[in-house]
Amino acid sequence: MLTRRHVRVKVMQCIYALTRSNDDSLEKQQKFLKFSIENTYSLYLLMLSLMKEIHHFAKEQVELSANTYLSDSSNTFDDKRKFVNNKFLKMISDNKVLDEELEIRKLQNWYLNDEYVKLLYKEIIASDSYQKYMHTKSATFEDDKQLIVDLFKNIIAPNEKIYEYFEDDKLTWVDDIPLVNTFILKLLKKTKEGAVESYFLPPLIKDQEDIEFSKKLLSKTLLQNEKLVKEIEGKTPNWDKDRIADIDAILLKMAIAELLNFPSIPERVTINEYLELAKEYSTPKSSTFINGILDKLIKEYQQDGKLNKIGRGLL
Repeated sequence: MLTRRHVRVKVMQCIYALTRSNDDSLEKQQKFLKFSIENTYSLYLLMLSLMKEIHHFAKEQVELSANTYLSDSSNTFDDKRKFVNNKFLKMISDNKVLDEELEIRKLQNWYLNDEYVKLLYKEIIASDSYQKYMHTKSATFEDDKQLIVDLFKNIIAPNEKIYEYFEDDKLTWVDDIPLVNTFILKLLKKTKEGAVESYFLPPLIKDQEDIEFSKKLLSKTLLQNEKLVKEIEGKTPNWDKDRIADIDAILLKMAIAELLNFPSIPERVTINEYLELAKEYSTPKSSTFINGILDKLIKEYQQDGKLNKIGRGLL
């Protein structure tokens, strides 16, 4: 689920948090990094469980509508249970492995904040996708899946209220939401009928090397801070360090630390990754500024034999 780029973002967040606090403890920042990475999976589980809770709420509404006195006049469909019988949605709703993981992590967010479930359900039943689906007499597994994919893509994932809720809950989730939603959408689209329950609980990190990469990048950037600052100052003689945006300074230090301490990562990969991060997280001119400094440093390091790239790093 997590990519190297997202791991770099996590490291950047840790270093940024340190610059805003008086605690320069490496141990504390390593714990924060571990916590931040693990919480990405909690966000994934919460987004997935939203569909589970929507299904439960829909079942309650159908049962209430069966009561003459509590009948829902908006449900005029021939098959009022078609949505709650959606085979694809039930794969998620009835998933015991998902239930167990939610219980282990004590994720009861939607039970405690069911107004978000009700809000989404209201938007869902008013949508064209839902109306069209409910008016169709029969549905295959692929039809059921397409509805859920459409609802997630157009209603659940982009919902501003959900975004605000997650932002208030954990600030680091702001950067995780696009990644998690994109991953879930791809996962839903690839789901096959009869998929095992564990399919919906993929590993957070495919390669353990990415975790080691994050730890090493964080420690090297923090422990070599003075050296990295001097490297930057040497290439910006006309710049006052106080005028360099905080994020630019952090990204530059991370990039230099990566160039010097990760021989298997090609120079061009490192440069491209940090230019993209600068475009996303800093000022409009940041990528040009960072590219200029890194370009000068790489030429200097190559002349002095400091890079020592091996294997993939030679590409």
